[in-house]
Amino acid sequence: MQNAEIADCFDEMADLLEISGESPFRIKAYRNGSQVIRDLPESVSQLIGDGKDLTKIDGIGSTLAEKSKVLIESGHLPALEELRKKIPTTLRTLLRVPGLGAKKVAVLHRELGVKDLAELKVACESNLVKDLKGFGAKTQQAILDGMAIAVAAGQRLRRDQADQLVDQLRKHLLENTDVDRIEFAGSYRRGKETIGDIDILVTSQQPESVMQHFCTFPATQEVIAQGETKSSIRVQESFQVDLRVVEADSWGAALQYFTGSKEHNVTLRGLAKKQGLKVNEYGVFRVDESDEKSRGETAPSKSSKSKSPTSNSATLANSISGAEEQSVYHALGLPYILPEFRENRFEWEEDYEARASSIIQLPDIRGDLHMHTTATDGVNSIEEMKAAAIARGLSYIAITDHSKRVSMARGLDAERVLSQWREIDAINKASDTSAFLILKGIECDILENGEMDLPDEVLAQADWVMASIHYGQKQSREQITDRILGAIAHPSVSAISHPTGRLLGRREAYQVDMDAVIQAAAQHKKLLEINASPMRLDLSDVHCMAAIAAGVQLVISTDAHSTGELDAMHYGIQVARRAGVQAEQVFNALTLEQVKLGLKRHR
Repeated sequence: MQNAEIADCFDEMADLLEISGESPFRIKAYRNGSQVIRDLPESVSQLIGDGKDLTKIDGIGSTLAEKSKVLIESGHLPALEELRKKIPTTLRTLLRVPGLGAKKVAVLHRELGVKDLAELKVACESNLVKDLKGFGAKTQQAILDGMAIAVAAGQRLRRDQADQLVDQLRKHLLENTDVDRIEFAGSYRRGKETIGDIDILVTSQQPESVMQHFCTFPATQEVIAQGETKSSIRVQESFQVDLRVVEADSWGAALQYFTGSKEHNVTLRGLAKKQGLKVNEYGVFRVDESDEKSRGETAPSKSSKSKSPTSNSATLANSISGAEEQSVYHALGLPYILPEFRENRFEWEEDYEARASSIIQLPDIRGDLHMHTTATDGVNSIEEMKAAAIARGLSYIAITDHSKRVSMARGLDAERVLSQWREIDAINKASDTSAFLILKGIECDILENGEMDLPDEVLAQADWVMASIHYGQKQSREQITDRILGAIAHPSVSAISHPTGRLLGRREAYQVDMDAVIQAAAQHKKLLEINASPMRLDLSDVHCMAAIAAGVQLVISTDAHSTGELDAMHYGIQVARRAGVQAEQVFNALTLEQVKLGLKRHR
């Protein structure tokens, strides 16, 4: 079990305890312990396996240490399961509403009897919420505005959440020795930023055994259906997971079918038809015109219970391929199309193979140019971030703590940022900067009036300036766009960080004219960021495509607030790959010497 999974359990414990009206001290212990474990560089599982005493770690008491051990050894936490039974599932969904924490949920439930999102909406529309202590008219309206986000959050998982679930499912299924091959398909395999459901494909000589084992997955809340070759379960309140056992001869065809988007698969079937072929989840087949008229041409849907056409001897004779995924594309005279490209966008273009061969990959990244330290809201020092970056094979980083406007993160004023840069100079002076360099950076807020949060003479001394918006996000489209355009034109600004300000499942993007932003970035030769935090993934793949088409260079950054969060880089890489971004189009894929030259060009 990963540290993040343990931390998630303790966060949920804290929320449910707060809704239950438990002691604030107990709640705080769980929240503090969760943060400690989430930021811990060592694996808690490994520490417990090595017999280490977790209570020696600041912030982890005997209760959390014992519960961590239970989680790791059993995969579940009885105390949490009891709380889940005590607190209605519908009440817990209120926590998805942006800005509505456990304390406010408890008040809504206690004072108004609110038990679900529908009742909350009625209470707000009836103006009952604004009169509650600690709420008010603005909070009531904010709850109404965030209702759609709460509903969507209950239907989809972020990439990091999906990764955790996939890891658990994979481990569980592989405990059954009757599983021969396993792969996760659908939007998860295509690398989408959020996931609506999970499709799992396996091959097995004992499908019944696999189905029975699948339905015993510990996190299962409901077995929706259990069949001979397909079963479905519901986990995490409303998230559906489907498992299919397919024939080995159809493995590749099934993997292609259940991975490609609907639009991609429709185009693929159209290309096949022109060649007198038929593609479905069972394979690629030659079409006998007279036979086709008698059987019809309708391809099986994902919910189809039809039997494999290979059970028909005539169809078997017409089979061309299907055992391996590559063979499905090759049978149609096509190159193998990477999963993340299967969105019916540019995978059919003549230069596809050239683009695919030079698509950005994680090993291409040489540096990380957005991270925070203990000077503001990070949990590690400059030296610790440097060591962690070197351990990941990077050649350079930029320390970009917040500027003073972000007061809740203890943002830096001019005096403090200059002091930090002197510290960076001293660290670099004592090191071999030809092998690793720390850039003096800042994430400088663009103020509501359009000015930068630090004086021009200070920003001019930085190596790297990221401009961002954290406040005034409800301004008009014109105001926010003008603020960003002004920052792009500023001579000291290098890049715009998380350009649309969205938080997946928590906050919609602010109103901004991204076409104008992209054109301005191209004109001033400034960079736009793909923020790799799985909560942001901002720019999106669609905006990345537009930026690349306009000739804008991108920078992929983790926005790490701890050494462990430096590992989020691969999420940003997924976004870039879906947009067809080449390594040469990413600034921090450059070597250290190239970056030194490039910094002058972007300033």
